[in-house]
Amino acid sequence: MSDGVLVDSNVLIDILSSDERWLAWSGAALGTYADETWLAIDQIVYAELSVHFERREELDEAVPESQYARLALPWEAAFLAGKCFLAYRRAGGSRRSPLPDLYIGAHAAVAGMRLLTRDATRYRTYFPKLELIAPSAAHDDPPRGHGR
Repeated sequence: MSDGVLVDSNVLIDILSSDERWLAWSGAALGTYADETWLAIDQIVYAELSVHFERREELDEAVPESQYARLALPWEAAFLAGKCFLAYRRAGGSRRSPLPDLYIGAHAAVAGMRLLTRDATRYRTYFPKLELIAPSAAHDDPPRGHGR
């Protein structure tokens, strides 16, 4: 397993937008893992973040490559995301665009990385072996390392 952490866009958006509810948790979690290992984003996270910026340079400054490795989505992850989407639809899922989350989860799973997210439900459902870093029921708790 890789020791890196793939960072979900919701954690970064919490920080970039100073979200009242999630800023403390997301900031603490990001700080903890930045001190412990290397952090990464992929094209899906980058695309989700891009809607909050007018120019690419602004996004690159907010989420610099020196702090977040840019990882390409593996073909194996794309296949796995598609299979998870099929399972989602067969189970009665009606949301038209859960694919971004499934791509992110599949990428972390295929790469053997942990995933830092505050929205763990779908990841737990479709990637039960994926190691998640997510808030506990009381989201004010500090981030717990290596938890599910």
